[in-house]
Amino acid sequence: MLLGTGLLALVYALLAHASEIHTTYVSPAGVVVPRPPAAPGPPLVSLLSGARQEKVSGVPLHEVVVAQHSADLNRLLEVSWVVLILTALGSALLGWFAAGRVLRPLRTITATARTISAGNMHQRLALAGPDDEFKQLGDTLDDLLARLETSFDAQRRFVANASHELRTPLTLERTLLQVALADPNATAESLRATCEELLANDREQERLLEALLTLASSERGLDRREQIELAMSVEQALPGARRAGERLSLRLAARLEPAPISGDRALIDRLIANLLDNAVRYNEDGGRIELETRTDGGRALLTVANSGPAVPPTELERLFEPFQRLNAGRSAADGHHGLGLSIVRAIVAAHGAGLDADAQPAGGLRVTVSFPAV
Repeated sequence: MLLGTGLLALVYALLAHASEIHTTYVSPAGVVVPRPPAAPGPPLVSLLSGARQEKVSGVPLHEVVVAQHSADLNRLLEVSWVVLILTALGSALLGWFAAGRVLRPLRTITATARTISAGNMHQRLALAGPDDEFKQLGDTLDDLLARLETSFDAQRRFVANASHELRTPLTLERTLLQVALADPNATAESLRATCEELLANDREQERLLEALLTLASSERGLDRREQIELAMSVEQALPGARRAGERLSLRLAARLEPAPISGDRALIDRLIANLLDNAVRYNEDGGRIELETRTDGGRALLTVANSGPAVPPTELERLFEPFQRLNAGRSAADGHHGLGLSIVRAIVAAHGAGLDADAQPAGGLRVTVSFPAV
């Protein structure tokens, strides 16, 4: 409507303010005598000065021309308004139809998104048609739903596994207490032994809860950052790793170069401790552990490699899930619940670092953590 009205006004202005008007005069002998226009002047005043004295049916010729010109303008204005109104109505109908066709994928996205909930996260939009903006939006939402489904599944597994791990020691404690109370001949020594088992079980629960809290705090992100020298943190953890590896006569080799990072010192220490504990625990007699810290392209790198049993490449991703162990299912009876590498991955994600794990051909695992440049 605005463009049509503007066009109408422009045409009307151009015709109403024409700079010259051409006229002709028919002599009494019937000879048409063209008259050139007068010099340019105000609108409609550029009529031939000589024609002002000529008359048509007693009316001066210039008045006839002016009246005809005014009538033509009025007729043009009336017809233009009618055409503009009809065009506006047609444009409204066509626009309504075109908008409905264009917005149909959006209605499909809205209707499908309303039906998707936690119970049917597997449903997808799956928009068909040309690769336009709506198709790209639908594909993006499908990718988002796939990631949400993965997160929901991981959360369900985590809750189920954590419930199982927490319920098992509680069942053990209840059984020990029931047996001790049901024994009429219980002695101080037997009761003391039962109390010691309960304390050991409580310490195991504390370690499990501490690991779960570390995992939760790592996934929440960092509250503060400080400058940390990665090589010094690894060097401080080496004596404990050497003592733990004496049982298997492990050879520990470390090549520590300066590697400054920015992060949470407590979480970084836990990251290093978990990697070393995993390298010691899943090793073999007379095996080896190799540690390295260095910088490459401004990024600080921490590498921990160990010998040990062969790790199928297809199992690598599962090992970084909570309560997962190699060839041992969800957990084992040795007091380790399979949370070490999952905590490592959470700490790495909290620091915006990269994690790369490779199964070595001769057995064992090689884990590299790449921290952002300080």
